[in-house]
Amino acid sequence: MHGSTQTIRDTFTSFRRSSKARHRDIAEQLRLSEGELIAAHAGAATDDASVTLHATRLRPDWPGIMASLEPLGEVMALTRNASCVHEKMGVYRNVSHQNHVGLVLGGEIDLRIFYQQWAHGFGVIEHSEQGVQRSLQFFDAQGTAIHKVFLKTRSNVEAYTGLVANFADGNQTTGICTQAPVARPTERPDSDIDVVGFHHAWDSLRDTHDFFGLLKSFDVTRTQALRLADPKFVQQVEADDCQSLLQAAAADSVSIMVFVGNPGMIQIHSGAIKKVAVMGPWVNVLDPGFNLHLREDHIASAWVVKKPTVDGLVTSLELFDAQGDTIAMFFGERKPGKRELCEWRALIENIQQEPRQCVA
Repeated sequence: MHGSTQTIRDTFTSFRRSSKARHRDIAEQLRLSEGELIAAHAGAATDDASVTLHATRLRPDWPGIMASLEPLGEVMALTRNASCVHEKMGVYRNVSHQNHVGLVLGGEIDLRIFYQQWAHGFGVIEHSEQGVQRSLQFFDAQGTAIHKVFLKTRSNVEAYTGLVANFADGNQTTGICTQAPVARPTERPDSDIDVVGFHHAWDSLRDTHDFFGLLKSFDVTRTQALRLADPKFVQQVEADDCQSLLQAAAADSVSIMVFVGNPGMIQIHSGAIKKVAVMGPWVNVLDPGFNLHLREDHIASAWVVKKPTVDGLVTSLELFDAQGDTIAMFFGERKPGKRELCEWRALIENIQQEPRQCVA
């Protein structure tokens, strides 16, 4: 951690009061991870008026914490990566886990959780001119944010207080120890890939969930797979086609699915979107129960991807940054056993060079 605890706290308070800077940006200014910034406020006296943020370190019972969120009522779930923020209002219902993988299938709150990536969690209370903001915030071993839960107007504050007390760690000392980022796996040369076998395996897909196994089986990265795929299943498109697609989906009231994630969490929105606004490099969806904030200038490549399933072809728009990490993925809303919406297929065809008829 760079700087003394008091210096970090004072600088944080100054930034928040003077510029309303976000936690992530303040941490970057201080050359800290966001997790380190929050952890610097652990153990702060709640009656100290000079400290605007108080953090309670939580025990690493991540599945237990997630399973205890429903009594909080309606909250805002936030998952992000370096290029996209996904915010969704709802209740954490139907929470389950098996080994290190968790699910939340509460309708509005739809999550896929990878607990092996979770390392630190805090109950956070921040005081500002707008009032008191209560949240739960979770970070990986590098101190990068994985997921946050923010209380809103209709949330149950008493339930939140009880949850934090129940899961509070016995160790409330300041700070966390962070690890260096894991080295990115080296991509194999294209010449080493069994492209013929890969094409056959892709053509034999029967479920979109099998795609990850396909990548693993042939030891290819996702962007490498798209480069090497049979052209009938992929087409590279322009970065700004995402903006056009969202605007068209809003104009035509087409129900879509929006996947945004990081190594520890994938958060999903399903349904129609209404208001799409472009503000500088940000493409935003600004709806009452769903907000999306996407840095269009971070999109290094964009692909229309088609995967065979027992229900016909399933089509997505997939966005990647310069490192090949997934920024976001967009699908037409569908359930297993149902064919892809022709309305969604039509939107996709509008951004492709050679539109095709809707034939599943």
